[in-house]
Amino acid sequence: MELRPAGSARPPLDAVLDAMRVVAIPTRTRFRGVTVREAALFDAPLGASEFSPFPEYGDAEAAAWLAAALDFGWREQPPPRRERIAVNATVPAVPAAEVPGILARFPGCRTAKVKVAERGQTLAEDAARVGAVRAALGPDALIRIDANGGWTVTEALAALEALAPAGLDYAEQPCADVPGLAAVRSGLRARGIPVRIAADESVRKAEDPLAVARAGAADLLIVKAQPLGGIGRALGIVAEAGLPVVVSSALDTSVGIAMGLRLAAALPDGALAGACGLGTAALLAGDVVADPLLPVDGAIAVRRPALDPERLERHRARPEREAWWRERVRRAYALLPA
Repeated sequence: MELRPAGSARPPLDAVLDAMRVVAIPTRTRFRGVTVREAALFDAPLGASEFSPFPEYGDAEAAAWLAAALDFGWREQPPPRRERIAVNATVPAVPAAEVPGILARFPGCRTAKVKVAERGQTLAEDAARVGAVRAALGPDALIRIDANGGWTVTEALAALEALAPAGLDYAEQPCADVPGLAAVRSGLRARGIPVRIAADESVRKAEDPLAVARAGAADLLIVKAQPLGGIGRALGIVAEAGLPVVVSSALDTSVGIAMGLRLAAALPDGALAGACGLGTAALLAGDVVADPLLPVDGAIAVRRPALDPERLERHRARPEREAWWRERVRRAYALLPA
């Protein structure tokens, strides 16, 4: 997969590094094992941009994230088609008793995505968490679950049969690979369980992000601007896949959220499959802008806030972590087309 649009030139590495700041922001709640979110921010010519692949990701995967950051910071973007984007609440794998406090951070959101299949937890704990969300939001709210590929096909079918009575909009990445998703999707249909399948990792971490669509393994796609290499590339994938999509984040700061909002705003009419997963700045105990991109009445305005020097300094990463990220940018940059 090409890492930049044809005909576009990357900015010089020295300019990228000169514009770079590294932050480490605590999360309010443990989220997929993360308690501190590190990110590299760029004070770029066209506005703030973000490079924040998780530390365990390899250089080849990180290169796509860097391509997105350079694209957003140094190149003009497709024009927006909408001014506000509806967003869902995101509920980490917390005990059921903590659910109301989590939901309070997402005012007005009538859709919630609930993390399930957390390592070391049980299906009973997942069911209690989903039930607590339903009780808090009422019968008309939409509930999605996200397993991050944590189940086998057999486990996924059993879990979804158990969780379906709570009323599920869709199940995101119940299994790790495309054949598993296809098997779960067909198994649910055979059992008469009306839960749609959404693909996330099978799109953003795949060598061929369109394989899941060709295999008929999902009803919709989760798309994220950073791991797909930028807004233009993500729009191309959506157009080729021909499936409805939900734009989501990867626990980004408000700078990364701004990129996701711009992607959601640029999608053609009819492409969005409901509220987007772009409210996750609410899960961070800090930010890098003075006016964070947080939900208001269940939506976020499409805008691009500027980096705030005081907050950048407050959350500045330790020198050894800054050096680690700078070296990572150098390695990822070397993998980009000239």
